[in-house]
Amino acid sequence: MTTSIAANRAEATTHYQMYIDGAWTDGRNPDRSDVENPANEVVFATVPAGSGEDAVAALEAAKRAQPAWAALPPIVRAGYVFDLASAIKRDKDRLARTVVLEQGKPLNQAEGEIDATITFLTFAAESARRIEGDIMPSDFQSEEVWIRRVPFGVVVGLTAWNYPAALAARKIGPALVAGNTIVVKGHESTPLSALEIARLAHEVGLPKGVLNVVTGDGRTVGDALVRSPLSDMITMTGSVRAGREIYAAGAHELKVVRLELGGKAPFIVLDDADLDAAVEAAIVSRFTNCGQICTCNERMYLHRNIADPFLDKFVSRVKAMRLADPMTNPDMGPKVNRPEVDKVEEMVNQAIASGAEVLAGGHRLKDGEFARGHWFEPTVLRVNSNRANVMQREIFGPVAPVMTVDSFEQALSFANDTSYGLSAYVYTNDLRRVMRLSRELSFGELYVNRPCGELVQGFHTGWRHSGLGGEDGKYGFDGYLRKQTTYVRW
Repeated sequence: MTTSIAANRAEATTHYQMYIDGAWTDGRNPDRSDVENPANEVVFATVPAGSGEDAVAALEAAKRAQPAWAALPPIVRAGYVFDLASAIKRDKDRLARTVVLEQGKPLNQAEGEIDATITFLTFAAESARRIEGDIMPSDFQSEEVWIRRVPFGVVVGLTAWNYPAALAARKIGPALVAGNTIVVKGHESTPLSALEIARLAHEVGLPKGVLNVVTGDGRTVGDALVRSPLSDMITMTGSVRAGREIYAAGAHELKVVRLELGGKAPFIVLDDADLDAAVEAAIVSRFTNCGQICTCNERMYLHRNIADPFLDKFVSRVKAMRLADPMTNPDMGPKVNRPEVDKVEEMVNQAIASGAEVLAGGHRLKDGEFARGHWFEPTVLRVNSNRANVMQREIFGPVAPVMTVDSFEQALSFANDTSYGLSAYVYTNDLRRVMRLSRELSFGELYVNRPCGELVQGFHTGWRHSGLGGEDGKYGFDGYLRKQTTYVRW
């Protein structure tokens, strides 16, 4: 349970409940967890500190509901998801403000997250008529082979704190349209968005047990959801550490596990690039959501011929960024919680002690309007070694480490020198280089001459330590279905 800040509690604290089997409940555990505003550390809401028994109750409800839900035509299931998307669109302003309060991103970015939430649900609903199978001839007389795509059963969706609404919808939509039921657990720091989605699902009449939302810590509630024989598939967005633990926990029951984990995206700018466009993309791809995006620009490689003019423009832009109350639409808000800002501060201090040159920022903000909250300056570090901690470990914060490279080949080599494999960026106008990078970069998602931001019809997937499986598009939707082969003789 998160630590209560009794002296810094909002006058009107909202007390949320879990949503299990179509009803709101406080669960078995009388304890509650605080939800604080990252911008000022004010506790504005509480949620139940869920137990393992609550996790099992949610899974049992999902198990009971699944056969009848799967028996509905896909287009009927999709109708509920369309209705949910419409309700979210109607309540966009309120939901965006909830995201700001629990996560800390600027309001305009939170509004963009709710737009993405609607898009994820709508695309999934539109996929209802695209569930396909195969009919093949048999080797035997009067027989055919049917291969059908059918739901797994009960899905567990575990979401990260950086996009609490969108990541929940990214799992809820395809899981439900495919005929699964789902139990969602948001991160302890940001549990409210998923509960608000459940509130609207209840409003539009989603049958009880089809969607369940529980709260609590990962080592109690999350572990129970993953280990229980009642769950058939686990889909999780989060850290590599958590992904490994979930992968191991699901192994005993041989669960289907899909993991979207961390990243350490290289941002390569070659000597023929459009520098103005590259600078703008580097800013957007590093500092949006305070750098708390798995596909963020995490390390920059600048060709020596353009490094100085690029950095002049880039550093000037970084120094001009405005930090303020997220509700006022600043350029950047706070980190999500104290452990996260502590981590960033430690990594920056270690880099400086190891010889990194600070080109902008470099400090935690603690005074004046930033006396409370989890604030860190937008920071640029010039680094001399690709083995430096800030070039190898995911920062997930507003820090851009930069290295100069002598050639295209060196940039390619440095970019691949990582255990991660989620996303990578390159700015060049040479098609031959683009083709080589698309062939030789070991990442699941490449951005060529554009900033971050995957599209719903694409496929968001990580390689190596960045995960298993993937989300979005027809390939992501297909991941919520398994194949059944039937031999039919007449």
